[in-house]
Amino acid sequence: VNITSRVLVTNLLNQVMPQEGTGSGFVYDDQGHIATNYHVVADADEVTVAMADGSVYPAEVIGEDPSTDLAVLNVQAVNLPPPLPLADSDRLAVGQLVLAIGNPFGLDLTMTFGIISSLGRVIETPNARFVGEAIQTDAPINPGNSGGPLLDIEGRVIGVNSQIISPSRASAGIGFAVSSNTVRRVVPQLIAEGSFPHPWIGVTMLSLTPERVRALNSAGADIEAEAGVMILEVQENSPAAVAGLRGGQDVVSIQGTRVPVGGDIIIRVGAHPIATDRDLLVYLDTQTAVGEEVAVVYIRDGEEMTTTVELAPRPLE
Repeated sequence: VNITSRVLVTNLLNQVMPQEGTGSGFVYDDQGHIATNYHVVADADEVTVAMADGSVYPAEVIGEDPSTDLAVLNVQAVNLPPPLPLADSDRLAVGQLVLAIGNPFGLDLTMTFGIISSLGRVIETPNARFVGEAIQTDAPINPGNSGGPLLDIEGRVIGVNSQIISPSRASAGIGFAVSSNTVRRVVPQLIAEGSFPHPWIGVTMLSLTPERVRALNSAGADIEAEAGVMILEVQENSPAAVAGLRGGQDVVSIQGTRVPVGGDIIIRVGAHPIATDRDLLVYLDTQTAVGEEVAVVYIRDGEEMTTTVELAPRPLE
């Protein structure tokens, strides 16, 4: 489907003017739910959905999750086309033929094709977080394709086209889609509750590299690890606080920036190694769920220790 979003803004003459944006989506079920990207409908005052037969319907945004760049619309339409089935994105292979359908540059009902270039990519989302399991493709994706389906040759959705890398904002052969298994995990919750609970432990972190460790130690820190995620601060009453994890105990200054040091350094969650804050966020989002208990392995005062953290829902921003 073709999605048009309108935002009402005030111009320099204090007149209210509509600004339009376009994107794509697809029929998710037989209840009138349309799946698309969050950034296609973010902050929209009005949303309409156009079907392939030319019929246009007003739509209501019933669920949004900026952390996976997914949203769900609802339309009261007669004779909706059948919903597109979801494939298992864990069964995809690099080199597999794929098709992208959408509304690039306002040209509706456009299909392009290519292959899967890579799997398991991590991409940044509209709220500056990260989503894993993304699919990289060279199928031409352009502005207006966002929210449309990436399909296998059997017509099953393997992803939702979301981003491109291009200096010109036109296809350079590097596009990304949010995987169908992420859609399968998130969209039902958006339909039921309007939001998706992301697992959270309640810490601010700093990814350690050998260079950062040397700089911090030169400034007076005493860090005995060369990799991992150093906890800068633990939020009060958070899962990390309850589990006994510790934030910075002292502060050093590097080029005028004050950095808390002496906090626990997370190196593994379960058997999964953690080298960066992105590793931790992606692992929690893709491999765990709210309410689950995970074993966090960390270094404190040079000793490796383990604690159990019960994951809570991340507070709404």
